[in-house]
Amino acid sequence: MSLRAYLQKLDSDGTLLRLRQPISKRLEIAGALKQMEPRPLLCEAVRESAFPVVGNLFCSKAAFADYFGIRVDEIIPFLSAAIQNRRPPEVVSEAPCQEVIDLHPNLDRLPILFHCEQDGGNYISSGVVIAAHPQYGQNADFHRCMQFSPTEMSVRVVRGRHFDKFLQDQQQMDIAICIGCPPNVLAAAATSVELGVNELEIANAMQPLQVVRAQTSNLLIPAEAEFVLEGTISLARTHAEGPFVDLTETYDVVRQEPVFEVKAVTHRRDAIWHALLPGGLEHKLLMGMPREPTIFRKVNEVVRCLDVHINPGGCSWLHAIVQIDKQAEDDGKKAIEAAFAGHSSCKHVFVVDKDIDIYNPLEVEWALATRFQGDRDLVIRERAPGSSLDPSADSGTHLTTRLGFDLTAPLATGGKSFRKAAFPQVDVKKFL
Repeated sequence: MSLRAYLQKLDSDGTLLRLRQPISKRLEIAGALKQMEPRPLLCEAVRESAFPVVGNLFCSKAAFADYFGIRVDEIIPFLSAAIQNRRPPEVVSEAPCQEVIDLHPNLDRLPILFHCEQDGGNYISSGVVIAAHPQYGQNADFHRCMQFSPTEMSVRVVRGRHFDKFLQDQQQMDIAICIGCPPNVLAAAATSVELGVNELEIANAMQPLQVVRAQTSNLLIPAEAEFVLEGTISLARTHAEGPFVDLTETYDVVRQEPVFEVKAVTHRRDAIWHALLPGGLEHKLLMGMPREPTIFRKVNEVVRCLDVHINPGGCSWLHAIVQIDKQAEDDGKKAIEAAFAGHSSCKHVFVVDKDIDIYNPLEVEWALATRFQGDRDLVIRERAPGSSLDPSADSGTHLTTRLGFDLTAPLATGGKSFRKAAFPQVDVKKFL
């Protein structure tokens, strides 16, 4: 199913909310998306642009699973299989994303949102950035981009990531920023894989994907994208980037970041702009969920892992809840270390037994209250560089202390009960 077909499905079943009155890309659309979260929202009349804006499409795992016709508990195997069985997408010569080609672009004509009062500028937050390296091939991942002129943007480049490696090696390179991609491309671009893996091959393993050559470079881009911004990014030029509300829903700092010069904009004739609300549920899902298979794989190497949830309460980045089938007393601690290996930005790991619903925070807290002793079950890792998204980490170095919580019940109970008692099932209707 294409993204367009999915929008039609949401519209036909009454899930998609249409805002038909004029609305501004400055603050108003972001406010509406936040207020209506998690309901999908289509803003049909954007005051500053001829293009409509859609958001809140994949605010939950249920919505993501619905798109692919799978169950929520099948998401981790689904993503894992796509990573393991990736295959090159079909290359086509004509594509919807190039129905209109503008070689004299003006970013002011696009509905690039100004999200929050203190933002540094209009931001693209849903853009999948395609880049290439002569040795490692193509790479696809997310980078926020702040507009500061009609043809220029400053791009947040996280140090140490593959895109940073590509840019450091080449100093300047052609890139394509793709907006309005289907969820297989979005999820693939957010995965953590080895250097040299083309994420679009992962997307193609989830759902057949076509790619087309960009207009101004040799990059292969998703054919079904709504918009594509083509141009060149260079380390030789930098510009202030920020402030910006990121995944933690707090403002990130201002940095000097590389400049992206836009040389062409291509799009569908009836293109729809996909807005990814910073710090919103859709942002959290697309950041956190693709990390779950990597944690699952690492934990499953040492203990029997049943499920993983990178939960919104932990900003869908800093916390991971791991469910295991405990077989030995040290399984909980083994799982903690493996989870940190599977997601290096994780700050707190909670390991629970198979009787705990990891999607119910009350049950996880119950396990913390009834099965955890700090002097015995707490794992403290020495301070080391953590996530740049964590405002509590040290400024500059991002040093942080990682904690692991073994919330599993002991196998030798000493006569104590660690299970919730089951109440009788009664048909109350018989007594009304």
